[in-house]
Amino acid sequence: MDAQGIQINNVTEVTIFILMGFTDDFDMKVLLFLLFLIIYLFTVIGNLGLVFLVIGDSGLHNPMYYFLSVLSFLDACFSTVLTPKMLVNFIAKDKSISFVECATQMLLFVTFGTTECFLLAAMAYDRYVAIYNPLLYSVSMSPRVYVPLIIASYTGGILHATIHTVATFNLSFCGSNEIKHVFCDIPPLLAISCSDTHINQLLLFYCVGSIEIITILIVLVSYGFILLAILRMHSAEGRRKVFSTCGAHLTGVSIYHGTILFMYVRPSSNYALEHDMIVSTFYTIIIPMLNPIIYSLRNNDVKKAMKKIFERNWFIKKIHVSN
Repeated sequence: MDAQGIQINNVTEVTIFILMGFTDDFDMKVLLFLLFLIIYLFTVIGNLGLVFLVIGDSGLHNPMYYFLSVLSFLDACFSTVLTPKMLVNFIAKDKSISFVECATQMLLFVTFGTTECFLLAAMAYDRYVAIYNPLLYSVSMSPRVYVPLIIASYTGGILHATIHTVATFNLSFCGSNEIKHVFCDIPPLLAISCSDTHINQLLLFYCVGSIEIITILIVLVSYGFILLAILRMHSAEGRRKVFSTCGAHLTGVSIYHGTILFMYVRPSSNYALEHDMIVSTFYTIIIPMLNPIIYSLRNNDVKKAMKKIFERNWFIKKIHVSN
């Protein structure tokens, strides 16, 4: 075995895992390091920038943008849980991660990932309320409604992550300690366990499947009513604005749920760890980078708020220069 372990009853229990990553080729690792570093910086700056934009601009102080700021914060955390360790492993000889670090990483990334599923459903409901009955929007989506929705999203994420983390790390790991992945995901850990993982695989399939069905159903029903409301609109400008706002959300939802369904809601016999590693990297690292682009470039209110900030900074800078 490649890592340290402890001897218990003639069975060596793994205490350290090795994250094998994408490749052993040095030039490719350097290239991937630079690529993912740029992606990570863009993700953190873009998402936290969107959070501060919502906080700082009074024109964005409504439930829709509060949800968006929470989503951006989630994406920044999601990426931060995984990417720094991945970057270190690209350039370091030691690719080990301890048992506790691996469990913590899984707990956090499943928490943030599941919370995002629930939050995207809450955002779809918010758009339904805003478009289907705009006159009652401020009442229907008061703080007494949207704050519990955000809290419930986090609570669901934490509970779901705790179930899988406890179930996975109660298994025995006494064979290979090499995880064919760039982070501690559930399927590659099940693949190297020397325990019977049948229950874990069913748990993964049914838990993720149930969450996906519930959240996607909420999105579809919400957008079904939104479509009815759009068809009743007489203003072409109103339709265009609704399509712009809702199109961004639907794009984000489709990409995110599509990759999760591919990764987790399928028989374990269909797992191909090398291929799955690329797909899971996409939804955990690439999508958090794309969300600020999807939600800002197709949203006029966000673009106006950004323009105001740039104009204000330019004006302040001009005053300093003239003085």
